[in-house]
Amino acid sequence: MPTNTALAMRLSDFIADNLERVLNEWECYARQIPAARDMDEKELRDHARQMLETIVKDLNTPQTAEEQKEKSIGHGREKGHGANEESGAERHAAVRVKAGFSIEDVISEFRALRASVLRLWGKCSDTVQQSDLDDMTRFNEAIDQAVAESVARHSSMVKQAQDVFLGILGHDLRNPLGAITMSAQYLMQSISLESRYIKAAAMIYNSSKQMGQLIYDLLDFTRTRLGRGMPIEPEQTSLEDIVRQTVAQASAFHPEHAILLDVTGDLSGQWDTARIGQVFSNLIGNAINHGSRNMPINVALSSDSENAIATVHNSGDPIPKDDIPHIFKPLRTTGERHDSGLGLGLYITQEIIQAHKGGITVASSTEEGTTFTVRLPRRCAPS
Repeated sequence: MPTNTALAMRLSDFIADNLERVLNEWECYARQIPAARDMDEKELRDHARQMLETIVKDLNTPQTAEEQKEKSIGHGREKGHGANEESGAERHAAVRVKAGFSIEDVISEFRALRASVLRLWGKCSDTVQQSDLDDMTRFNEAIDQAVAESVARHSSMVKQAQDVFLGILGHDLRNPLGAITMSAQYLMQSISLESRYIKAAAMIYNSSKQMGQLIYDLLDFTRTRLGRGMPIEPEQTSLEDIVRQTVAQASAFHPEHAILLDVTGDLSGQWDTARIGQVFSNLIGNAINHGSRNMPINVALSSDSENAIATVHNSGDPIPKDDIPHIFKPLRTTGERHDSGLGLGLYITQEIIQAHKGGITVASSTEEGTTFTVRLPRRCAPS
């Protein structure tokens, strides 16, 4: 039997009646985190009261077996919050990110909160009833849900900050790199320099052009990651002209590879010339990097009444079957297929094609080699 009136107190009632006591323990723990050394009481507590009040409300709300199952696997949602409404746990994570808390710091706060509440509540009773066990289970589920929401928001904000940083870095690198490229080009045209210096200038020029492409890929990547989409400016043009120029450039840069072009049908349409050239530069470059040196790369263009269709084929080792579903994902190298880039070429290629309302697929096998197929509608609105 209980030895005092607090023994029969349900967990929700205990938290509500001892809210300030629990918040004091939360504050004491948070103050030990290095990132919190300059924070005041209000900042240390931030949304802790709201989270605890939400947990109390959750504990006092009847829960069906199906709701309990969903919450146990992390699919629950704080009571009283709609799909688009921020929870206290999400707001807490946002504040902590700005204060410099790591994800480990945020999780440790919730672990300390869980331990404080259960320890303080346990001191009030020397008996355990079934209702106590049920309350403890519900409380742990509510804490776990708050952790899941905080971790998701923390990770999202950190990723967004990283993307913004990459975008700023790529943008700010363009001007000094442009100066290097122009200076190297000027030295290459000099008639007073020895050949060895002109050769060195040519190496600087080629390297700076490669770096420039990496920077443009990085800027395209951050633009799409930040939700701005891939900008395109369609104009009336010929896919044949775009691809012929791209093939000529690739052949000049890689004379050891044979690149064959086959053209049939009407290939006029409205596309962004520079962006579509980027698509085929990436696909042909991918074929050069990963295809057999002894077999030609075949580029074929055709059309139907509404679309231009292109294929880029190379022989050689196929893409591993398990890697094909991930081939267009950013910052990935699949299997043994990798190059000196950032792993963004195929991702940016797909983004450009999708911005034109088109599609791209890949098929790869030992017998047939690897073929990328691009389908582009003839008409496309600017993005």
